Amino acid sequence: MNRIVPMILAVALFMEQMDSTVIATSLPAIAHDLGVGPITLKLALTSYMVSLAIFIPLSGWMADRFGAKRVFRAAILVFILGSISCAFANSLLTFVLARFLQGMGGALMTPVARLVLVRSTQRSELVGAMALLTIPALVGPLAGPPLGGFITTYFSWHWIFLINVPVGVAGYILSGIYLPDIKGAVPPPIDIKGFFLSAVAASGTMFGLSVMSLPALPPQIGAAAVVIGIACGLFYARHARRHPAPLLDFNLFKDSAFRTAATSGTLFRISVGAVPFLMPLMLQVGFGLTPFQSGMITFVGAVGALTTKFFAKRVLIFAGFRTTLIFACVTGAILTFVNGLFTPATPYLVMAFILLLAGFARSFFFTSINALSFADIPNSDAGQATAMSAVLQQMSLAFGVAIAGAILEIETALTGSKLELGDFHIAFMLISAITLSAIIPLIGMSKTAGASVSGHRMRQQPEAETIVVK
Repeated sequence: MNRIVPMILAVALFMEQMDSTVIATSLPAIAHDLGVGPITLKLALTSYMVSLAIFIPLSGWMADRFGAKRVFRAAILVFILGSISCAFANSLLTFVLARFLQGMGGALMTPVARLVLVRSTQRSELVGAMALLTIPALVGPLAGPPLGGFITTYFSWHWIFLINVPVGVAGYILSGIYLPDIKGAVPPPIDIKGFFLSAVAASGTMFGLSVMSLPALPPQIGAAAVVIGIACGLFYARHARRHPAPLLDFNLFKDSAFRTAATSGTLFRISVGAVPFLMPLMLQVGFGLTPFQSGMITFVGAVGALTTKFFAKRVLIFAGFRTTLIFACVTGAILTFVNGLFTPATPYLVMAFILLLAGFARSFFFTSINALSFADIPNSDAGQATAMSAVLQQMSLAFGVAIAGAILEIETALTGSKLELGDFHIAFMLISAITLSAIIPLIGMSKTAGASVSGHRMRQQPEAETIVVK
């Protein structure tokens, strides 16, 4: 397997994933300089997610229309420009707009990178490539808080965004040298009505969930946005069934492997959105640790995620997708439940070990589920599949944060007191139940599903045909 291509893509995605969380620990310092409250500045987090929701559906069409390599490199430049704009923002409005611009770059960078990987990699090598690409999605959110706390404490919050510049420039240059020129079939004219409906549906839902989980605005506004988003989503589903070339094609769900991966992955990702929100908050509110101390403890999970690439392919060859995914799902649910048993008396080494195992289980699950998504998808539909997968991922992560925040809000409302350690324990246990529900779509899956990718029970057969790159 050519490791250069997935590593270039992984570095770019790490930059995007880390930047989406690194700002969280720096909100008070940024808010002070801009002359607003930290809660108000959370609009910057919301604007980033809304931008992702609007432009991700366009990624597949743009990659087919202009070429995946060209779109990916353009996305890096947009992200760099947004980062520089964030660093030099001097008001709430300019900062929110700069984050929106960053989101535009991130919206194209993530799904197009996955598309480049799928179209330039042999099916038999897809698991190993996906393992490299999955790492930044898991390490980035874990590395963000401690890195943000360190930079803000010892330097300045502006460097949180400026460090993206040399990384982005290197990615832009290397992608120009090493990424293959991949062209899909010439797409039909863009579905304007579908873009409008999908943009309002996704952004309305993301905005509403963000407002309800991070109350920078009255919760009623968030609830109204979610209702509007769901309504537009229903209108889009009706539109997509009638349109000959919809922006997001629901016919992808006729493929059993993609349908299973999308459903199970969405349920499992709720915990990935909830745990990075709950754990640092529990360590700070319930344990009395500083943001930097809590960040260093949670960062251990990144080490577990990094080890996956050494084992994923061998395990999938031996066990196949179904067995591997069920085991990773059950393990992840159990370890999430165990997080709800932590107390200030729990040794830090024990907590670190549990988080290490949890990072390993989540990384294994996502490496497998991402590869399964494309196991039976034709090369011509890969652009649609990456866009659909990216939308579902962002929505499920937002749901995770919103559900975790709602649980804590309900707990405090019922007890009539401030957040206590027990509230976090209940939240972790409820989230673990949602995580466990991800095995339901997996149970009915064939044991040999996606065998052309996993290599399970195919070790004596010739290597799968290489996907043709035009």
